[in-house]
Amino acid sequence: MSGDPKLSRGYRNRNPGNIEHLPTNKWLGLETPPSDGRFCRFRSHQHGIRALALLLQSYQDRHGLRTVRGIVARWAPSSENDTRAYQAAVAARLGVGLDDPIDLHDAATMRGLVEAVIRHELGGMPYAPETIAEGLRMAGLVQPGLAHSGTVRAAAGSVVAGVTAAAVVDAVTTLAPHAEGLAAVLRALGPWGVAAAVIGVAAWTIHQRLQRQREVTR
Repeated sequence: MSGDPKLSRGYRNRNPGNIEHLPTNKWLGLETPPSDGRFCRFRSHQHGIRALALLLQSYQDRHGLRTVRGIVARWAPSSENDTRAYQAAVAARLGVGLDDPIDLHDAATMRGLVEAVIRHELGGMPYAPETIAEGLRMAGLVQPGLAHSGTVRAAAGSVVAGVTAAAVVDAVTTLAPHAEGLAAVLRALGPWGVAAAVIGVAAWTIHQRLQRQREVTR
């Protein structure tokens, strides 16, 4: 594909991986209607990036695919794609051999793979780095060092300051779909997120108890 990537079908659908819609796959952030007849439509580009990362991750976790050759062969079968060219392009962008093992739970590796897939699917990179990073964060992938950044500290602080269960629930709901259990969610939240969640829930519990006491004494 060539030309302006923002004119591509995948960009219009906010689905940069061109993920096909299956009613059984209840992706977070699906638009209404959820497809254009074949491909998923998402409410935001970040939701589309999130789905792309999680689907690729499932290739490793569920199907044991750990090389560019194997991952791309499943992602872009030769019945519809020039799979060899796709594999070569992805491997070159990642700087690995076709049969070198890669870890899709490593945030930096996944970011490289996601960006390579987007470039191939859309014919270029239409997204700012921050958009890619947010989509990966929603998928539970944060590169080392980000957990100590001012942005994450501010987000954690907002949960504590809000002192509402809703803030905690929203954070966990964003991360939980397709995550492999609570451990994956906690890893995704990171130390600041976990601390904020614990404090937020404790504060909300105290607030609820005080509220009930006030109602009893009325």
